Amino acid sequence: MTAMPIRIRPAAAEDVPLMLDLIHALAVYEREPDSVEMTEAQLMQDGFGAEPCFKCLIAEYEGVAAGFALFFPIYSTWQGGSLYLEDLFVKTEFRGRGIGKALLARVARVAVERKCARLQWAVLEWNQPAIDFYHSIGAKMLSEWRGMRVTGADIAALAGMGETVDEAVDGTNAG
Repeated sequence: MTAMPIRIRPAAAEDVPLMLDLIHALAVYEREPDSVEMTEAQLMQDGFGAEPCFKCLIAEYEGVAAGFALFFPIYSTWQGGSLYLEDLFVKTEFRGRGIGKALLARVARVAVERKCARLQWAVLEWNQPAIDFYHSIGAKMLSEWRGMRVTGADIAALAGMGETVDEAVDGTNAG
């Protein structure tokens, strides 16, 4: 029996430098090469610390790191537990070999194992190859929803807007 050229495996703490390299490659592909602020120390803490924030899968093609998928749990008040796929990336030289589909299928298996109601992600509007790929695997584009984001100092400013409200917050389920 011949070994499959694609191997999908969970990332381990020793993969943090590789993960950061893949994140940088993704940023270049997404035309944001200078936007990555992530460090190895933060990835280590957030992914492999006492309370991991995410899971990551590494795709290897013939023993060479070819891509990754990074995902984490979310919750739908209408349907229950779900997964959010933050990043799905395959290096340019490895595209067209089924690696992206294999990564996405593995994340979907995690969603099935966890009895998730949804598996969702975002795609850049200019990334037609990705949009076409996602449509080919049965994904539906949400046309009525728009992503919203608050970052940096704006988070602190928003947090300060509620300072006059009497709140009972334990830090784990605020909101």
